[in-house]
Amino acid sequence: MILGAKRLFHFLLLVSVLTITPCKLKAQLLGGAKTTAEEPVKTPDDSLGRRTPQGTVNGFIKAIGDQNYLRASQYLVLSKRSYRKTAERVRIAKTFQQLLDQGGNFSPSSILSNKELGRLDDNLTTGIDLVGNISTDKINIPLYLENQSDDSEPALWLFSAETVEAIQAANLSGEKSFLDRVLPRFLKDRKLGNVPIGHWGVVVVMAVITYLLSRLLIYILIFLIQKVWKKADTEKGTAIIDAFTLPVQMYLTVILFIASTQRMGISIIVRQRFSIIIITIGILAFLILLWRMTDFVSMYTRSRMNSSGRASAVSAVLFLSRTMKAAIVVIGIIAILGIIGVDVTAGLAALGIGGIALALGAQKTIENFVGSVSLIADQPLRVGDYCRVDDIKGTVEAIGMRSTTLRTAARTIVTIPNGQLSASKIENYAHRDRFIFNPIFGFRMETTPDQMRYLLVELRSLLYAHPAVLNTPPIVRFTGITADALKVEITAYIEAINVETSQEVQEDLLLRMMDIIEKSGTSLAYPSQTLYMARDTPFSKEKAEEISETVKKWKENNELQLPKFDPKRVEELKDSIKYPDKGSFDPNRDNTMF
Repeated sequence: MILGAKRLFHFLLLVSVLTITPCKLKAQLLGGAKTTAEEPVKTPDDSLGRRTPQGTVNGFIKAIGDQNYLRASQYLVLSKRSYRKTAERVRIAKTFQQLLDQGGNFSPSSILSNKELGRLDDNLTTGIDLVGNISTDKINIPLYLENQSDDSEPALWLFSAETVEAIQAANLSGEKSFLDRVLPRFLKDRKLGNVPIGHWGVVVVMAVITYLLSRLLIYILIFLIQKVWKKADTEKGTAIIDAFTLPVQMYLTVILFIASTQRMGISIIVRQRFSIIIITIGILAFLILLWRMTDFVSMYTRSRMNSSGRASAVSAVLFLSRTMKAAIVVIGIIAILGIIGVDVTAGLAALGIGGIALALGAQKTIENFVGSVSLIADQPLRVGDYCRVDDIKGTVEAIGMRSTTLRTAARTIVTIPNGQLSASKIENYAHRDRFIFNPIFGFRMETTPDQMRYLLVELRSLLYAHPAVLNTPPIVRFTGITADALKVEITAYIEAINVETSQEVQEDLLLRMMDIIEKSGTSLAYPSQTLYMARDTPFSKEKAEEISETVKKWKENNELQLPKFDPKRVEELKDSIKYPDKGSFDPNRDNTMF
């Protein structure tokens, strides 16, 4: 009984194990597959750092600096025969170093590509990068790196077979650099960083010499410019020369330093370490030039603004100048960090996101600033101008960076944001060169044709004769017959310096026209919708007959100035009216009573 129970227990245990184990095994397999799928495939690192062109050049420089020529040969594409012979590999690496010391150079490390694909923006085939050259009196060898791996394998950048063959073919028998010939033995035997100590000393000396030589050349160049350029001694000329002096001197120092050190045979190890400093100096020279040119343009623009009376534009010029300088500083910091090897991609992304957030938050401020720049550039209005902006009329009192203020006729101040102002319709009365005179008269229906002819001639004669009306032919036309009046429309232009003067002339013209209308015997019509309770003025038959006689004489003598005036008559009428009229106050006349 007990034995049967034990057998039954063992059977159940075996079944449970067989049931659970496949489930666990399946779960483990699925879990393992999931883990494998989630983990990205990592490219195995190369112990020599040859995955990118930058890593290959830096690794090669380090190997020859450590005088580990066997390791340095692993950066070269060697034939099978050369690769089997250790002595041959070492000889090729030493020859390469000697050629580099005599006249070779690599691109600065920060400029070399640090990506496995290499540079894609050059004109070379994909998988080939030009990283430098060797140039002496006898040879010229471009230094190419070539990716030796297939697309399915990790990148492996080595100096190409073509480059290595050119290095092997170079004849260095009896070739010595300038430093090898002139440096004492103790300066060549003692080494610092596996480089003769004399090379380090020569670099320092050449830095000082090229700096002094560049200063001398700049002094001579400025002297020649002052002799040739007549405006060199003016404030503008001096400012331009000062702006270019330091940046040009820095560039000239760098050029002289590179040319001299390369020709003297200074070790490539020393020159490659100084390459970052040289590029940094070049960037600083360019930034200093931009900074000084910004100062010059700002100073010149502000001077022009002040001389032309545009004081409101000075603040905008200052703001733009400071913004430009801030941009120069930011760009300079990013460029220098990139040169020394700092990855600025994340910083640029953060700067871009911050710039977008700032732009969204300061949208109105930026809009008003752009509006103020537009107002300053286009000059639709100036301080002191009387203008109308939409339905607001007033005199401009101030144009600021954010808004413009107008003083209305009610003596209130209206502030308009520049962003809104630049998008509004602006009517500027201050720049008006003439004032239109455009009354429309309606004469009584009883007016006779001869009376109308008289009115047309005399009204136009008045406009020709008045000295304050422009010589452009005035328009006086009988334009229609309405339900209650005969319509005459007048268009002329008054020449005046301001609105007040134009209103004075307009007043004088209207009074004289009332005299002509009264003399003609007719009168202005009242609208038929108006109930006029006053006693009506009787129609003057005598004046009508008199006017008819006058018009008749005009016709008989061929002097009716309709539809056009005789030019001779126009010349007779010009300025024949005394204005201001007799008895009016004349401010130009001495009115002192004795």
